[in-house]
Parts: sequence; C-alpha cells; structure tokens
Amino acid sequence: MTVRLRPHHLLCLLTYAGKGYSPGFTANYDSIAERIARGEDILIVAGPDDICAPLLDDREPHCWQASVTERDVLAARDLGRLLAMPIRTGTQLSLERHGLRRMRAAFAEGSLRQACAGCEWSTLCTSIASDAFRGVAIPDR
Repeated sequence: MTVRLRPHHLLCLLTYAGKGYSPGFTANYDSIAERIARGEDILIVAGPDDICAPLLDDREPHCWQASVTERDVLAARDLGRLLAMPIRTGTQLSLERHGLRRMRAAFAEGSLRQACAGCEWSTLCTSIASDAFRGVAIPDR
C-alpha cells in the first residue's frame, strides 16, 4: 500500500510525536507514521490526504482552506530544492534514512520552515527539533 500525503505533511511528519487535534486524529496519524516507519511509500496528492481523513467530517474542515494549500505550495518548493526532485501531485517517494536526516537538519536550522509560518503546532515542532527530534514517531532508521 501507499500513504497519500499532501506536501506540507511531509514536514509535519518530521516532528510528529503523538499529539493531534483529537483522539481519532491522533490514532489515525499514529497508524500512518507506523506505516511510513516500516518503509511504506508515499504518494503526493493535492488537497486532503490520509492524515486529514478524520477531520473531513468536521463542519468546516481546515484541510480545504487556502492557507493550507499555500503551505503545500511552499513545502513542495522547499522540499523539492532540498531533495533535488520535484515534489508535486503524483510524485512517489520513501523516507529513507539519509533523506529523513537531511530533511530534519534543514528543518532544525529553519531553512525548511517557511510553510510552517502561522501554524498552531509550530512551537511544539520547534521544541521537538531543538531536542534532537527525541520521541518522534518516525525515527531515523
């Protein structure tokens, strides 16, 4: 199987440590993180993805907001530069050890965080990055 992700969720995965919007959201995210940690491939999609799924029944899910789409554009651009490959709808990739470490190093130094501006989770992600990504769900294999 393949995990369907929107581009900015590639950044969120770097610091995901079991916290989320609701218990159902967190349980779903835990399952996705486990699949990726086991080496499952990722397919880049436009709009809501597998992580968004538990939120789509909300009255006004933020997954469709223009600000979230802009996060995707910025994340795709910056990740594409870092990984030297296009990150766009239909791109398939896996988070192998070297790429994951490069992404985390860039995230920690701030060069991969433009998409994170204004995100409510930014302080938590900064704290996790400053603590050498200790306790994250997807370790550097």
